[in-house]
Amino acid sequence: MKPPQIKRAQSQPAIGLTLVGIALILSVAAAWRPDLRGIAVTVIFVGSYAALAIGRIPGLSIDRAGIALAGAGLTITAGALPLDEAYRAIDLDTLALLLGMMIIAASLRLSGFFAFASRWIADHAGTPTILLVGVVATSGLFSAFLVNDAVCLVLAPLVLGLTRAMGRNPVPYLLAVAMASNVGSAATITGNPQNIMIGSLSRIPYASFAGALCPAALAGLVVSAAAIWLLHPGEFAGHVQLTPATAESRVNRALVIRALVATAAVIMLFFAGMAPAKAAIIIAGLLLLTRRLKSRRIYAEIDWTLLLMFAGLFVIVAGAERTLLTPAIIADVGRLDLDRVPILTGVTAVLSNLVSNVPAVLVIKPFVGALADPDRAWLVISMAATFAGNFTVLGSIANLIVVQKAAEGGVVIDFWAYFRVGAPLTVITLVIGALWL
Repeated sequence: MKPPQIKRAQSQPAIGLTLVGIALILSVAAAWRPDLRGIAVTVIFVGSYAALAIGRIPGLSIDRAGIALAGAGLTITAGALPLDEAYRAIDLDTLALLLGMMIIAASLRLSGFFAFASRWIADHAGTPTILLVGVVATSGLFSAFLVNDAVCLVLAPLVLGLTRAMGRNPVPYLLAVAMASNVGSAATITGNPQNIMIGSLSRIPYASFAGALCPAALAGLVVSAAAIWLLHPGEFAGHVQLTPATAESRVNRALVIRALVATAAVIMLFFAGMAPAKAAIIIAGLLLLTRRLKSRRIYAEIDWTLLLMFAGLFVIVAGAERTLLTPAIIADVGRLDLDRVPILTGVTAVLSNLVSNVPAVLVIKPFVGALADPDRAWLVISMAATFAGNFTVLGSIANLIVVQKAAEGGVVIDFWAYFRVGAPLTVITLVIGALWL
């Protein structure tokens, strides 16, 4: 059995290096031969998105952020974008808002607030059903205002520890963390990375966005709890009384109050009409002014690779849009009737599961401006890209975070365990969202 394994291991770097070499040669050739630019940009765009969907390049130690940056570099090399236009293609509002919300979420976590809230819910749940509802509500509520990836990063190990201490099966509650996080994050611009991007691109006011999508998100949370409850009868059948967990939560009261005040302040500024990026970066900067918590501890909580991936994707898509997006292509896409909510919902959901939700939004972006009602189209894209994240365990970064944290604690959530709940939940919530919009 060893020779095939060795051959396969040796062939993977060769495949990866060959693909990268082809893209590099084409991009350099296109810099000298503009007639080759369309071919080069097509290869770079398709190759980058395929690698992002897989999450790696065969045989190479590179993640999604590295793939996006490499694709951006090749796009610039091919002459698809001059360097100054590449800089302008990066939406700094999106990056600033995402960074600010990550700092606020990190402050809440490091203060001990999430641990305290989880412990309080577990101590007052009484029955497994109430505990499930509490986990869904907590994950969904915090994900509506804070970046859902950060919420899952915090809640998954807490819920795992609490359910084990109470003698329960952790899997349905961990599924609740991931699925409610995805659904709840659809409610506002700051709920997840794709919504943050959509908010910056569309300029829809925060309150209008929330008013349009909060009802669909609330309905989705109810469906999430019901689906998990129905498909795990062994966990929720009967009248089991839970034993409260006994471990104490470590909480820094001063930091908790400070972080909660900052969170309330930034949400108020959002609804008051201040530009979300401006409000988030101001409040985040003020949160760093403290003697109780070293700044580097907050920096360690920030997903810098996500920010890098966003920057690279902006450049790749801008280069493809400038080079490849002809009037004929726009007309062909227009014939897909994307103005119809069910069609736009389906297209977005499929794309989101093929290449992930953030890249999917950027693929659709160039066609939104030509639609009859761009604001409604952005809301549909946000809803569909977010709800579609529940279809499989690979559908969103939040899912992968929960699965990884569960595995670190010795709990396996395999593809089927997720899919048998996530697939019907996705279909139902997409129907609800499409009907509502």
